[in-house]
Amino acid sequence: MSPRGRRASPDPGTPPSGSPPDIPRRKAEHMEIVAARDISAPEGPGWSDVRLLHHALPVVDFGDVDLGTDFLGRRLQAPLLIAGMTGGHEAAQEINAILGRVAERHGLAMGVGSQRAALRDPSLAETYAVVRRVAPRAFLVANLGSAQLVPQESGPPLTPAQLLEAVAMIRADALAIHLNFLEELIQPEGDRRASGLRDALAHAVAAVPVPVIAKETGAGLSQAAALELRRLGVRALDVGGMGGTSFAAVEAIRAHARGNARGTALGRVFQAWGIPTAVSVVAAARAGLPVIATGGVRTGLDAAKALALGATLVGVGRPLLQAALRGEAAVDRWVGQFLEELRAAVFLCGLSRVADLPKAPRVVLGETRQWLEALGLAP
Repeated sequence: MSPRGRRASPDPGTPPSGSPPDIPRRKAEHMEIVAARDISAPEGPGWSDVRLLHHALPVVDFGDVDLGTDFLGRRLQAPLLIAGMTGGHEAAQEINAILGRVAERHGLAMGVGSQRAALRDPSLAETYAVVRRVAPRAFLVANLGSAQLVPQESGPPLTPAQLLEAVAMIRADALAIHLNFLEELIQPEGDRRASGLRDALAHAVAAVPVPVIAKETGAGLSQAAALELRRLGVRALDVGGMGGTSFAAVEAIRAHARGNARGTALGRVFQAWGIPTAVSVVAAARAGLPVIATGGVRTGLDAAKALALGATLVGVGRPLLQAALRGEAAVDRWVGQFLEELRAAVFLCGLSRVADLPKAPRVVLGETRQWLEALGLAP
């Protein structure tokens, strides 16, 4: 077997990657680990290094601060994306229904987890489709993996018809193609081939009638990657930076539970791999596309800092999943508090609209400044 593009043999007893029973089980394990374990990246996203300048003379009443945001041709009531997290197993349906109802009520965008499970097993489609039923007007983002656009040992690449099926499943307004190769490397059953990826991405963009969002999942986007993705035709970038949930840590936990020494060691070594979210936002914004800042956004003030650095939206995952497990009222409370904090930041910067945050004076300090200066992206 040639080493190029090949993965290590699976542990004895591990089912072939991507087999229909394996994907729902893996998704359920991911949800359980993310909700209950400490799987944050050991290094932060950089928000503490970003300071917005207080303006002692507000320009509007606090209640009149406008959080409305334009994204890919749609007007949202606030610049918040409920990040694609789950679907494809029994427990996911109610979680997605709760999150969908909240997205609809607050005028937010929402993504779903990877839909490959439902493409393999149509009986799982409702765990995703429920979102559109409960959120008929929300901006919804379908989700598939970039690794599955090329041939893998787990099976053939996704076809254009399957891409269209994923979009139609939730009547999506956009399709996220996630770039999760760090996770795939560590995952015991991961897909690790990448030859032909760029051509496959370009063909995927051309195959679907909705905008494609390139979405990292914890390791961030560099300026070079952002520019290349723009050339391939994607319409927005979700930086998925380091500092929030570490899927290297998630997969290390799964690997350890299976006695998989390779994955356990790799996950521990690469738990801090990636570009911090704050740095990634500045880098990706140089591509001139809408940017979603996902990765360690935990408060409305974090969101304000991300928007000031050049993001269009912020994405939040784990805190909303944890709230959803406590019930819909908990999600409403979390979102309400988050938006109140964001509105307060805009107000205290002496602005009337969240859209004006990129013009707000700011100071960038510490390691984030060092990163930016080293990369030629000085703030």
